[in-house]
Amino acid sequence: MGVSSLKLLKYVLFFFNLLFWFCGCCVLGFGIYFLIHKNFGVLFHNLPSLTLGNVLIIVGSIIMVVAFLGCMGSIKENKCLLMSFFVLLLIILLAEVTLAILLFVYEQKLSKYVAEDLKDSIRRYHTDNSTKAAWDSIQSFLQCCGVNNRSDWTHGVPSSCPQDQLVKGCYVKAEQWFYSNFLYIGIITICVCVVQVLGMSFALTLNCQIDKTSQVLGL
Repeated sequence: MGVSSLKLLKYVLFFFNLLFWFCGCCVLGFGIYFLIHKNFGVLFHNLPSLTLGNVLIIVGSIIMVVAFLGCMGSIKENKCLLMSFFVLLLIILLAEVTLAILLFVYEQKLSKYVAEDLKDSIRRYHTDNSTKAAWDSIQSFLQCCGVNNRSDWTHGVPSSCPQDQLVKGCYVKAEQWFYSNFLYIGIITICVCVVQVLGMSFALTLNCQIDKTSQVLGL
């Protein structure tokens, strides 16, 4: 692999990360929008920071930082930035694998915990504006009512619930959607992991090639 191959590799890695940087900007922008307008409030009062806006801001910021390191490291041929990019991608990949394993192992406990926390938040609907906004947004968006069904609303069914008496609960509907789209979710997850592994491979290859090119040029 000569100097021309090095240039090709660095520009491929640069544009690859530039695309992800713009994606990160979009995710961050949506997060700020949801945070300002508070379209989705707080559902889990044990985790008050776990809102859609906060999650999107964190994810968007991470994508932007990692992509920025990849862009600058490749275009400047900076080994330090490239290795930082590699290490961060490796940490993210390991975190994703660990999270997937934990979700698989503790699936039943997690489902029970989420359902109980959602039922607890229903009791706060009439006293907490943030909870009210969250439930109204979710019920309108998913066309669902309550956690399991309409009977979860013991103090009056909110107007955001569909009028159909046989409407499904939000947790039940979300769970059914997940299982019906499990194959597509799995494919997307695998694609994301493959993209991360390719990014790590490109960064490591470019880093090694910079050393070889420097030796050839006597730098």
